[in-house]
Amino acid sequence: MLTINRKLIWLAVGVGTMGLAVASLILTAMLDLHPCYLCIFQRLLFMLIGVFGLLAAAGFLEKIWGGMVLLLAGVGTSVAGYQTWLQLLPPGDASCAGAKPNLIEQLVYFLSDNIPSLFEVTGLCEDEELVILGLSLANWALVSFLSTLAVAAWALFGKLQWTGTSRY
Repeated sequence: MLTINRKLIWLAVGVGTMGLAVASLILTAMLDLHPCYLCIFQRLLFMLIGVFGLLAAAGFLEKIWGGMVLLLAGVGTSVAGYQTWLQLLPPGDASCAGAKPNLIEQLVYFLSDNIPSLFEVTGLCEDEELVILGLSLANWALVSFLSTLAVAAWALFGKLQWTGTSRY
């Protein structure tokens, strides 16, 4: 019987999402990409999920930190799904730019003013600047957040044993 260690799952979530955040920074610099406020917010979510995943891996208040991972992965799924929807619309039909900044925009612009190297907004949400294997970065973020959501739910609520055979 193979038993999966819950701490290793949280460690993988933490390191993996931190890796995604670092990759977004590297791609932005190397390819001169122009992230929008939704992209930057998703980067922030990956960073926070990484921190909480590592805290859960440490075993101290694992359920609380794991719950935060689950919550933020759900928020990230919603944000990446919304951006994916914006990118699927015909050009000019919708934009993320509004008259009055919403709470996410306000947070991102605050971060951009204070830590521009990590959080500077230079693009529009509906633009697909980079497509990899037919998916935009927003699409890849959606896949990543959904995967993180599933793994976090499994780590929090699932039975982490696999016998290799079915009992049914």
